[in-house]
Amino acid sequence: MLLAAALAGCASWGEKPGEEGQGKHSVYQQERFQADETFSRLFDAGVAETCEAARRALLSQGYDITEAKPDKIKGVKRFQPEGEVHVEIGFTVVCVPEGSQQRVATAFVSALQDRYVVKKSTNSTSLGVSAIGSISLPTSSSMESLVKVGSETIPAGRFYDRFFSLMQRMLQEQGEAGSDKG
Repeated sequence: MLLAAALAGCASWGEKPGEEGQGKHSVYQQERFQADETFSRLFDAGVAETCEAARRALLSQGYDITEAKPDKIKGVKRFQPEGEVHVEIGFTVVCVPEGSQQRVATAFVSALQDRYVVKKSTNSTSLGVSAIGSISLPTSSSMESLVKVGSETIPAGRFYDRFFSLMQRMLQEQGEAGSDKG
């Protein structure tokens, strides 16, 4: 009786009053679109310099750059936090000019975390030789593959704040290197 009540409670989880039987809320209904949750930062540099700072920031943290354009950078880094679990973080940075003279740029950043597990599969067959009789020789093969079990955009917060701080440091270093040449 208690189990039935618990299951009934789980079935109606996430429903608003009057919406019984309509299921859980869609993920998009949780999107807040608030100004304090920003995936962007304004930099005092042009588009190419801002994206170059993003590229250098990702490289300095061990990311593999998969796409590098003057206004867009993509990078990926792989982790293995547990024996059978693999995690991949993919970064996308898009740099957009701001202002009439376009001397400043906004960097829009989004990081996607994919989670994989190792799936093992075994194929076994047996070989029978009819001339000898009923002797069978078992043969088997084992294969492992990564199977994606989850994917999510990393939410705005400290993760991006640390990245933007590193980008700012890279911009300062680029500016210092440029002024040393002049």
